[in-house]
Amino acid sequence: MRFYKLIIFLFSISVVAQNKFVTPFEKGNGNQSTTYEECISFYEALDEAYSTIKMVQKGTTDSGKPLYLVLYSNNSQFDYEGENANKKAVILINNGIHPGEPDGIDASMMLMRDLAMGKVETAKNTFIAVIPVYNVGGMLNRNSHSRANQNGPEEYGFRGNSRNYDLNRDFIKSDTKNSRSFQQLFTELKPDLFLDNHCSNGADYQYTFTCIATQHERLGNQLGNFFITDLYPTIVKDMQHKKIDVVPYVNVHSTTPDKGFEQFTDTPRYATGYTTLFHTLGFVPETHMLKAYKERVKVTYEFMISSIKYADANVMKIKQMRQDAMKDFQPGMNYPLDWTIDSTKVSYIDFKGFKGDYKASDISGKDRLYYDRSKPFTKKIPFYGDYKPSKNIKIPTAYIIPQSQWQVLDLLQLNGINYSQLQKDTIIEVESYKIESYKTSNSAYEGHYSHYNTTVSKSIKKLKFYAGDYVFSTNQTSVKYLLETLEPEAVDSYFNWNFFDPILQRKEGYSAYVFEDLAKDFLTENPKVKAEFEKKKKEDKAFAENAYEQLDWVYRQSPYYEKAHLQYPVYRIK
Repeated sequence: MRFYKLIIFLFSISVVAQNKFVTPFEKGNGNQSTTYEECISFYEALDEAYSTIKMVQKGTTDSGKPLYLVLYSNNSQFDYEGENANKKAVILINNGIHPGEPDGIDASMMLMRDLAMGKVETAKNTFIAVIPVYNVGGMLNRNSHSRANQNGPEEYGFRGNSRNYDLNRDFIKSDTKNSRSFQQLFTELKPDLFLDNHCSNGADYQYTFTCIATQHERLGNQLGNFFITDLYPTIVKDMQHKKIDVVPYVNVHSTTPDKGFEQFTDTPRYATGYTTLFHTLGFVPETHMLKAYKERVKVTYEFMISSIKYADANVMKIKQMRQDAMKDFQPGMNYPLDWTIDSTKVSYIDFKGFKGDYKASDISGKDRLYYDRSKPFTKKIPFYGDYKPSKNIKIPTAYIIPQSQWQVLDLLQLNGINYSQLQKDTIIEVESYKIESYKTSNSAYEGHYSHYNTTVSKSIKKLKFYAGDYVFSTNQTSVKYLLETLEPEAVDSYFNWNFFDPILQRKEGYSAYVFEDLAKDFLTENPKVKAEFEKKKKEDKAFAENAYEQLDWVYRQSPYYEKAHLQYPVYRIK
């Protein structure tokens, strides 16, 4: 009799424990998402109840609230540098970067609970870290209307953070405390696999789950091939076994996908573009906005399970491939700064869509796009998922950055980039860049009027550097971060994000009536410059008619023209 009472007692404890950890999403009708307070309280209770779960604060956010990280380890060991880092696959899962897309927030709560309770047995060799809510301020800004093109949940957060930044554009420029905290925890964890859970915008189609698999070419030859031919297809196959179709993120807006579409370009401003710089294998699950919220949460959960399952079974392979990736990024090798779609390489998808058509708008009377869900179809469409380099540079052996550029140096150190400092004043031969041309956006974008189409000229100089100036060797794991931020022509370089805008403005000038006589003397003393000047006047009519442009041209050739103007203050050692 006592035995049966004990069984009933233990069973009742188990039931109570399981009921305690039913999530707000599960308590509802499938169309409710947790609040921020409910989410954090849930993880606090999970941490208290299970030794395999630990919740820690990792810095702060623009909201003033901390950035939390929830860890799962089956051996209850949470040392990043110990066994978990060396013998386990490390997976980082990010949620709520856009809190209006809360699918991952709710799915991860169930995932971590199921891991803690032993309902999921695919993480014996995997250390799992979950950011419950990345954009805390956005999640606190709870509403029901900011996602006009999304089918549930009933309430959700807002895309912008507390300062109205889109955090999925802030991984290089780091204008937010959120981003700075993320970079610190990321460089501590050094994850092998990264998932950033989202919900899509764009076209209508039959799929509930789409996925951005990071542009594999950015990972290098070896790691990229492994990612696109082994890791990703295996995870997709596992999803298909669960009767969940996976299709590349349908990168189509304001038109229909019938004629095919291209792979999304995740440059380093985006989450997976950033994580790729550290040889981390990244995915952005994108559930379809118009599908029921209950189904979106389910497929997000299952993709995380499939990813953990692969990582758990292939720990050493993943770690070895990431280590070997360094062979593709050595000094003297070519490095692509920009990419373009390779239209010669095309694959075909048996795409499950809905017929798209046009009809008169009730608002404007003009043609508007609509999808007819009574007319589903499956047909082969082209998918362009391969890129080719459109601009290359040679990887230098090192970069030298004067200590005056403290804002850039601060970010490099924040991202764990290794460096040394000069111990004494030293003259060093370097490759120097001059900014030759660039364009600037006409409207504000994420707090910046950013530059693009930047070009530089190069020269070899012997320059004096001072004790305390910084030297960043490219012989380190983070070499790609250095290249993508310090090369001005890179799409998301520090230059293009306005970190060096002071060099674009002259600090000295001249009064024309004074410089006229100096200019005349300078041309007389420099016949080669004078010949070039006369030639330009003959060949360029507009120049010949513009007195100011002519005098300014002479000024720029003269010793009076300041050296700092357009001089890029980061130098390469070949």
